[in-house]
Amino acid sequence: MVTAPAVPEIYEDELLSSIEARAESLQSLRELGPPDLVHLIKQPIKSPNKQVGVYHHVTGIDASSSASLAAYINTLTYSPHDKQHKVVSGLYCCYNAFSRLDMRVQVYIPGTVESYCIDERGEKRVATDDLWLETYLCSVLRAYSYADDGSGDTIKKIVGVRRFNPITTTESEHKFLEAAERLFFNGWQLGSDPEIQVPNLVSNHLTTGLLNYIHTTGRYASGINLFEKLRTRDTEISSLLARVYIEADEEVKAVQLLHDAIQELPMDYSLLDCQADFCNKKGRSDLALEIAKRSVISAPSEFGTWARLAEIYVSLEQWDLALLTLNSCPMFTYQDKDAPRMPEPQKVFLPIMPEAMCDEIEDANMDDMELVHPTLRKLHAAGFKGTFLKAYNLLTEITKKIGWDQLLRVRSQVFVMEEEYRHEKQHVTQNPNASTTALRSSTPTTNGHGEPEEVSGSEDGTKVDKEASSAAAGESIEKPGHTVASEVVKAGGSDEPESTPNYTHFHNKRLCERWLDNLFMVLYEDLRVYTIWRTEMAQCRQQQLVYKKSPEEWEILGELAERLHHLDEAVEAYENCLQVRFSPKAMKGVLKLGERRHDIREVCGALIKLVTWQYRWYSEFSPSLLYTIRKLIEEEGAVKIRSIIQGTSLPQHVLDLTHQYAALCAAFRSSGSDG
Repeated sequence: MVTAPAVPEIYEDELLSSIEARAESLQSLRELGPPDLVHLIKQPIKSPNKQVGVYHHVTGIDASSSASLAAYINTLTYSPHDKQHKVVSGLYCCYNAFSRLDMRVQVYIPGTVESYCIDERGEKRVATDDLWLETYLCSVLRAYSYADDGSGDTIKKIVGVRRFNPITTTESEHKFLEAAERLFFNGWQLGSDPEIQVPNLVSNHLTTGLLNYIHTTGRYASGINLFEKLRTRDTEISSLLARVYIEADEEVKAVQLLHDAIQELPMDYSLLDCQADFCNKKGRSDLALEIAKRSVISAPSEFGTWARLAEIYVSLEQWDLALLTLNSCPMFTYQDKDAPRMPEPQKVFLPIMPEAMCDEIEDANMDDMELVHPTLRKLHAAGFKGTFLKAYNLLTEITKKIGWDQLLRVRSQVFVMEEEYRHEKQHVTQNPNASTTALRSSTPTTNGHGEPEEVSGSEDGTKVDKEASSAAAGESIEKPGHTVASEVVKAGGSDEPESTPNYTHFHNKRLCERWLDNLFMVLYEDLRVYTIWRTEMAQCRQQQLVYKKSPEEWEILGELAERLHHLDEAVEAYENCLQVRFSPKAMKGVLKLGERRHDIREVCGALIKLVTWQYRWYSEFSPSLLYTIRKLIEEEGAVKIRSIIQGTSLPQHVLDLTHQYAALCAAFRSSGSDG
């Protein structure tokens, strides 16, 4: 029997105000919708005329019918910590993102159950079987999409969300995949991940959820079966099938499938992207290059195709072309997941279930903000999401491989620097437009090898860097100069025909997009803070002094080191944080390094604490943690993993929570789970 997390209670200031707030927010929902809302009306046993409203949010409850939602409300009628009140009614609200309706089940205790739905205008509609099918599928996708990855970041966003695993048996899997098959061709209506410009048949929240489910549980045969059936109706779906084949280690089938599908659809960007990614990961970036270029031509307004091309240039160590490609990426404003916007509560009750009590994870209040140095608070890269996060990752990867100084050199070779531009404007008197002529050209002049020509006289471009560097009080890291803004160039003179022969010495350079210029400044700040930290630590070691930081500062430094791909230093910071107090983010960092080092005991120890912390905050389901335990069992066998978990010194009730995750792998007959 799976242990259910405790029930958080948020008390309304005014009765039904949370229901009203949810109804008002329906018009503004753009994604899968917020977690389900469960509202209870309680009345004191001794004075039945008074009523109080309490609510919490939940994901992963079977929303295929009104009966299953009513059954959930019935589990809440008994509260072990509140003997003074009784529940007289409950309302369950579950959003249907296909039809943009809020499905509702009202339960009167004892007595009747009523189900209906509310549209964006607040009008009542009849809840049909087709609408329940859509609602069920949305609820499973939300459970995966809104789950925490183990670091606690998602849990901390919304207070009081119970998270359940929507699929715990092969029967429930069958029900999910059947619903997905029936509604597959409507999936684009649900929207897509923030890196995708236009949701389509193979890039949307439904396909993301399906791939996430297959990846987490390792149920490749089920995924292959589903996509095989769907592919007969549309060849485009081959890209999804190929991805599952690759993950299932059926690479020969994947290659054959991609070859055949591309013959049929030579300009399908998702097929080309899958093929380019496969070749690149196999160390054949040379083969991946031409495919990725075709993918960009096929979908020039998609971020993913450009980012893949930039990634391949990084693999080929063509740093100039990697930067130019990155500069061409279309960037999209990040659209966050739909979250509930609730009125200020009267009070919040966050109980701990006895099974999740453990001294080792007793953390301070989740909102407890410690003393953090302003410099660490201001690191902008920590807030990057969506396309900006992926672009920043590419930039940090280049920096890790060639170093900051070399990155600045490449940057000044391919982009027009502000100082250089001003210098040029002063010197070109005969033809005032010469300095801007080639900037309007869409492709840089190359030297015959597809690489931009060497630039003479680039001292001008680096002079500003040197000045900034010397001004930076002895800091060892050079500050980047700004590139010239396109609006400056456009304002520089009239648009004459591009026939003038008098090109300047930077006629083959590009204008750097403002967002990329900003990324360089953010990266500089990250590297500067990282360098100061490592220098100070080294000095303290030399003098045998203790280097002191608050737990939150160690957490921020760990994230900083991880962003810059210094994983050993990241774990050192995370471990320093954990010595002072428990932090799920720091523990997740330790788990990641344990996986890299193949240190099974370290991974198991971190897993147990993360699973327990998740339960403490009402989550019995984290796909990321389930995936980790599944891979451990696959590699080492269930008996060994069970005995390592059992061999730790933590209380038995805590170990049982992790055993439940392992039991799921057995239920799905994962490789290694039979011992």
